Amino acid sequence: MAAESTKDMSVDLVAIERRLWSGQATFVSAQTTEGQIGIMPGHEPLLGQLVEGGTVNIVPVDGERIVAAVHGGFFSVTANTVRILAESAEFAGEVDVDAARKVLAEGSASDEELRAAQGRVRAVEQVANA
Repeated sequence: MAAESTKDMSVDLVAIERRLWSGQATFVSAQTTEGQIGIMPGHEPLLGQLVEGGTVNIVPVDGERIVAAVHGGFFSVTANTVRILAESAEFAGEVDVDAARKVLAEGSASDEELRAAQGRVRAVEQVANA
């Protein structure tokens, strides 16, 4: 049975080193190990694992879309809350895209560094293509 629907939900985007964003939103999407998922208010409860080098998009009730590059972690969903707990995360606007592209071009980075750089570039591109 579906949970009772509301117009918005409480969302927290937290990385180990800081809380990036907290507020009310109408939609959240994230890249998980099972694929891309979109969450709206009233969603069935679930727990998911974020991919390394992925992105999270949040549509706040009173603002512009928020895009963040995330690297690993989990998210938890209830009918009216989404908690995104990332190992590391940064807003697309904070990304040094030239440095991320340099990591990708050099090819000498570890797999983890490459995935993180891919996520950073992807986050910037999502904002640019909006």
